[in-house]
Amino acid sequence: MNIRDARGVRIGAAVAVAALLAGCSGGTADGEGTKGPEGLTAAEACGGFASAAPVAAALEAVVGTEHFEDDLSKPDKAIERLRDDAAAPWADSYRPQPVRYCGLRAVELGRKDLRIEVRAAGKGPYLGPALAKSVISYASGLEAFASSGVGRLYFSCRLDAPARSLVVEAVVRGPADVPETDLRHRTRLITLANAAARQVSAKLGCEGDGLATGVPKTVPAPASARSAQ
Repeated sequence: MNIRDARGVRIGAAVAVAALLAGCSGGTADGEGTKGPEGLTAAEACGGFASAAPVAAALEAVVGTEHFEDDLSKPDKAIERLRDDAAAPWADSYRPQPVRYCGLRAVELGRKDLRIEVRAAGKGPYLGPALAKSVISYASGLEAFASSGVGRLYFSCRLDAPARSLVVEAVVRGPADVPETDLRHRTRLITLANAAARQVSAKLGCEGDGLATGVPKTVPAPASARSAQ
């Protein structure tokens, strides 16, 4: 092998190594297009309840990421429990336990998480005068309101089988380190609760749920909560 051939072999080997390194990093030899964190997108998480653009934006803003990991979501169990509670006779002391319909956490920020729980609820009103001072109310379902860390939404569901009406509570719990003054965060929470409630309603086959489309609008607190203030 002459000097020219040896030089060509060395250059070819260097190019091959550079290409291999770029492939391992998920990018090109010049460092562009590096692979981001793996995980579920907002459109894929929890059955796609957040696939609509405003809901996806709310989910990403609440958890602080575009990539999620499932965290003990039990949607099938939640729907089954709601059907069972609709069929069962209720006593005044009966309070069904919530089921985690959707649990998510950030891939790259493990401490950031989100939980959406659902359960059958009794008749309202659900917002008392003391709590009304610290939450924002929204127009969706029977009642909907949110604080800096929790959003609650109640909607009525008329079922064909069993032929009964059921009130469903959807509760969303986000990260606990959000300032009380961040009012937009409260709207994000109730947007997520509303989107999950719409998905639950569709799975149950509810009629007349009164749930909002997209981002629920703010409204004054219910008269039952205002009258005692």
